[in-house]
Amino acid sequence: MYLYHFGMRELPFTLTPNTSFYCDLKVHHEALEVLLTALKTGEGFIKVTGEVGTGKTLLCRKLLNEIPDHFVTAYVPNPYLQPAELRQAIAAELHIEGADTLDQHKLTQAIERELLRINQSGRSVVLLLDEAQALPTESLEALRLFSNLETETRKLVHLVLFGQPELDERLATRELRQLRQRITFAYQLRTLNNDELGRYLHHRIQIAGYKGPPLFPAPLVHLVHKASRGVPRLANVICHKALLVAFGAGRHVVLTQDVKAAVADTEDASGLGAPTWLWLLLGCAVGIALVLVLAWVLGWLPV
Repeated sequence: MYLYHFGMRELPFTLTPNTSFYCDLKVHHEALEVLLTALKTGEGFIKVTGEVGTGKTLLCRKLLNEIPDHFVTAYVPNPYLQPAELRQAIAAELHIEGADTLDQHKLTQAIERELLRINQSGRSVVLLLDEAQALPTESLEALRLFSNLETETRKLVHLVLFGQPELDERLATRELRQLRQRITFAYQLRTLNNDELGRYLHHRIQIAGYKGPPLFPAPLVHLVHKASRGVPRLANVICHKALLVAFGAGRHVVLTQDVKAAVADTEDASGLGAPTWLWLLLGCAVGIALVLVLAWVLGWLPV
């Protein structure tokens, strides 16, 4: 790999949502502030949506790391679970003993008792569900029923849903209108603009230990942004491949051709347009065609 070649301690553009690489860009900072404010004010249902690769899982893990000690967290990373499986997952996160031996009615009661016990100790439970668009409708309804649990002054559990835009589409249906009305705070993650992407790439390279001149100067950032459409995950893939190409060529700088090669090898990347030589060739062909048409009009060529 190119680690020692570029003087890095670790790979800067892996797809693992490592919070040590978190870059406090405006879009993610705002989302985190919305989440923390909503939790501190005691809201029951909170939703964060964003396109694939915009950083929802990283934000979720950042929230887990930053959340005040007042909260007890339960994290369900893969919620493609039926209601019974979802209850078991919640019980496991809350460390309820013997949960796997209880029927659904008794399991629900055991979860309610544990939520009440935590509340009486002066703390609150936060249940975070990643990839929430995958939740079956019956499981979404089960979550809504959990959100009904409350004392006279506050909710027993706060629910935070992280999902793709398909989650919004599902919540817009009539059958989920009761759940939709419970969501009091929502935030939509957008893609990064060109300047933000530049900061993002530079930040990750620095965290990885690189100390040389910029590996992705402004013209290359522009190409990466165009190809990735500002989606961090796609930018990671393209930049990782571009570094591999430069390393394979024995260079310590990344060139335009390296980024173009990386883009061409990345399936979901947007094309950067035809190569310069092709445009020149097409321009010459068009020019020759115009000259021939003009010559024919002027009678210089036989009919």
